Amino acid sequence: MMIYHFSLHRAGLAVGACLLLVSLVGLLRPALFQGLAKRLPRSRAAGVVLFSLAFLWALWLLATMEMGEFTSFRRPLLIALPIGFLLVLRFLGEFLSIRALGILCLLAAEPLIDAAFLRHEPSRLVVTVFAYLLIIAGLFWVTMPYLLRDQIDWTARTNGRWRFVNGMLFVYGAVTLALAVTQY
Repeated sequence: MMIYHFSLHRAGLAVGACLLLVSLVGLLRPALFQGLAKRLPRSRAAGVVLFSLAFLWALWLLATMEMGEFTSFRRPLLIALPIGFLLVLRFLGEFLSIRALGILCLLAAEPLIDAAFLRHEPSRLVVTVFAYLLIIAGLFWVTMPYLLRDQIDWTARTNGRWRFVNGMLFVYGAVTLALAVTQY
């Protein structure tokens, strides 16, 4: 059963627009974006905001999705989730923003995969591959958050590397957006 009801067209538009926005800021204002990216791993404010978004998304999913034979677990989980949220905010300050970003990547992948489900055109793989990259990144960032810090440091070490990575994101976003408009 579908939870989100996104078409592949909408998913492609969302992925393409997000990638274009992030990469354009990275290309047009590299010094500003590099500074923000380098401060992100230790930013408590960003961690609270991102983790709150992830919490609200997970709470909404838990409250509304069909759980089948696990329906009896809904009420205890609806009680445990806010308690866990508060405990994480209280006791887990280390790399909270990266862990929260990883959780958001994991949550964001499902609607993308769902949108491409039972679609037969090969171009759907552009969105599907991006979703699986989000899953891989999310798993690593939640369990080993220092990796994103190291990835940011590596990418921002030289302007050429920074421009190359953001250029690749721009191309991928443009291709995804073009496919969303013409194919999906």
